[in-house]
Amino acid sequence: MQVDVLNIEGKKVDTVELSAAIFEAPINIDLMHQAYIRQMANARLGTHDTKTRNEVAGGGRKPWRQKGTGRARQGSIRAAQWKGGGRIHTPHPRKYTQAMPRKMRRAALRSALSVKASENAIVVVDNFQLPDAKTRVMSAVLEKLVGQESALVLIPEKATFEDVIRAANNLPGTKVLLANYLNIRDLLKFDKVIFPKACLEVVEGYLG
Repeated sequence: MQVDVLNIEGKKVDTVELSAAIFEAPINIDLMHQAYIRQMANARLGTHDTKTRNEVAGGGRKPWRQKGTGRARQGSIRAAQWKGGGRIHTPHPRKYTQAMPRKMRRAALRSALSVKASENAIVVVDNFQLPDAKTRVMSAVLEKLVGQESALVLIPEKATFEDVIRAANNLPGTKVLLANYLNIRDLLKFDKVIFPKACLEVVEGYLG
């Protein structure tokens, strides 16, 4: 698949051939869904906790005798039906992590990239270096590249793209991500994916 290579002014300067193995792979919706659910589950901390009747304060003695009062029998004022009592069937710390083989995860990424390519949502730029590390400059560049659509901007490394990261921090609908950290959630969340040419080599290195 051939796509145009743009400069930061949004003008065509070249063309590039995208790898068919990555950007024209079979689209497997079920696999993408599984990878997305796994990523969201693994992001959960699982630190939520509630107290049972054994953990709340008070309630050491029986509130009243078992028989003869006309009231329902009670064993503790910290049972679940009492105000301030323990909780039943409520969350406790647990792990939500899900396993998924690396081959399946990478196949899901190839599938998502193929969806983006089929929708003409892949934008390749020759060099994504800003003249000034300012939000308004970044906003103007994105306006020329993707219009009003949200954008995931991939960078090959952090050291030489500090200006891009800083300029995009306050822009809604924009995220800068290292190409090695490409993931299914961000691919599905943003309308467009901006690839500097150097990022194509990084992505093809582990997905090709």
